[in-house]
Amino acid sequence: MAIKNKKVQYKDLGLKDYKEAWDYQEELFHGIIEQKMLNRRDEVANHSPTNNYLLFCEHPHVYTLGKSGSENNLLVGQMQLANKKATFYKINRGGDITYHGPGQLVGYPILDLDNFSPDIHQYVAFLEEAIIRTISEYGLTGSRLKGASGVWLDPDNPAKARKICAIGIRTSRWVTMHGFAFNVNSDLSYFDLINPCGFTDKKATSMQAELHESIDMTVVKDKVLKHLAALFGMEMVHAN
Repeated sequence: MAIKNKKVQYKDLGLKDYKEAWDYQEELFHGIIEQKMLNRRDEVANHSPTNNYLLFCEHPHVYTLGKSGSENNLLVGQMQLANKKATFYKINRGGDITYHGPGQLVGYPILDLDNFSPDIHQYVAFLEEAIIRTISEYGLTGSRLKGASGVWLDPDNPAKARKICAIGIRTSRWVTMHGFAFNVNSDLSYFDLINPCGFTDKKATSMQAELHESIDMTVVKDKVLKHLAALFGMEMVHAN
């Protein structure tokens, strides 16, 4: 029987360039897959547990477009992006276009789901639930919108539905990368330059916008970590 490693190496990267963070994810992601392939070829007695990682960071202003997205959902050209000091990347996650920037908590779980539960739908649901539980501690009610991933406020009211957390992932051999983008103190004006996640009739929101005050990001991170650990049964190990 394969050894299940419930330990997750957690690292806070701070404000990190998007491409640098993406390259780092890819390095960790492929390292886990390589170990899984070695284990598959070796005798069970020689198997080594696969690693798990969780990266938190914020990014300078950047727009990313998933594999199934349309460039038409970016509503401005390169000159306007430059004027907003923003960059743009086509990337290898699912989903459409989204924005990352300062004040947004970005979480990148790079997990071997065979260490937890090899179920992609449950994996996404747990990411959503961790954010739902976090904002509930601030008196906000998060929900899911049928047919769309992420966490929403008032999803059943078309005139008021707004997204507070986007989710876009990539998986291979039950290993995950990319993850969630949680608007804590985000500058929401940057969402005006896109159709967020491909929606033309729904807006983004943030904890700051809903609560009318700046939110302590360190406290939010601790709450998200707590809920992720409880939901997945993780043992968080703070890495240097």
